[in-house]
Amino acid sequence: MQIAFLDRRHALRALCALLVPGIARLAVAQSGDPSLAAADCVIPAKAGGGFALTCALARDALQAVRPARPPLAQRYLPGGIGAVAFDRIATGQLGGPGTLVAFSSGSLLNLAQGRFGPHPASAVRWIATLGTDYGVIAVHRDSPYQRLQDLVAALRQEPSRTAFGAGGTVGSQDWVKAALLVRAAGRDHKAMRFVSFEGGGDALGALQGKHVDVFPGDAAEALQAIAGGAAVRLLAVLSETRLGGALTGVPTAREQGVDIVWPTVRGLYLSANVPDAAVRAWTAAFAEAAAAPGYAALRERHGLYPFALTGAALDDYVQARIAAYQALADTLGLRRWKP
Repeated sequence: MQIAFLDRRHALRALCALLVPGIARLAVAQSGDPSLAAADCVIPAKAGGGFALTCALARDALQAVRPARPPLAQRYLPGGIGAVAFDRIATGQLGGPGTLVAFSSGSLLNLAQGRFGPHPASAVRWIATLGTDYGVIAVHRDSPYQRLQDLVAALRQEPSRTAFGAGGTVGSQDWVKAALLVRAAGRDHKAMRFVSFEGGGDALGALQGKHVDVFPGDAAEALQAIAGGAAVRLLAVLSETRLGGALTGVPTAREQGVDIVWPTVRGLYLSANVPDAAVRAWTAAFAEAAAAPGYAALRERHGLYPFALTGAALDDYVQARIAAYQALADTLGLRRWKP
């Protein structure tokens, strides 16, 4: 009889384990709050870059304030440094209230040039920014360039001898950083050599293998590679003033006579076709996450600096940045396609 009692008790425990998640999912469905349910964070590039970092931070930040929710799943969808993901969301091939997509300032730069297809910025709902990264100029640890001035001097002499390698093609934000650096050296940016990769992870791998000479990427992805043992050295950070944390001691480009500042804001968007209630739920969830006591430390652990926007303030920021990037594209002679 004792054995039978134990068997029944074990069976009841097993049944409860099966029922509780189902009850929780039903409660979430009835509440209509997608921020409490299973959801995906789409990484619109290959592994190892800033988009992956954004989704990882989103997952950890949500889990801190909603510990009972399923962890935010990470899903890769490379193609055009965000173009494929944006098009699928805008056309309804991908989406729903449980699908978030990572974006950066580079995404807004591509939108400004019409590189995301015939879709305006209003084709998606901008949910939140999680923080900001900053551009860096990085070289291999064994590079002869010890300071940014050394690289500028080499570019001034012959820009085509130096191979830049980064995520995106002509007109991408990493290409723009390289172009601005060549122009700062007094040469035509159209003469530079630029090798395109599908994300910062691949570009850093090429730098590690000495297949390219310079990585005009972002600090967080470069620091992540360095922490993993990559032989990479930072010549400059493209911030207004020196940054703390792991970038303590890295001089700004401005300090070295090159007036280039490039912040890279990182955030998330949803399909424009989701209900307003879902947009409000996700916006509230990330606003709560950003206000949580441990968020600053979490953000710093992912290599980002403070920059949190949601709602109308984020919509206004997106529009302002797109206008500024359109003017920059015209300055650099980049073609702009109208959505």
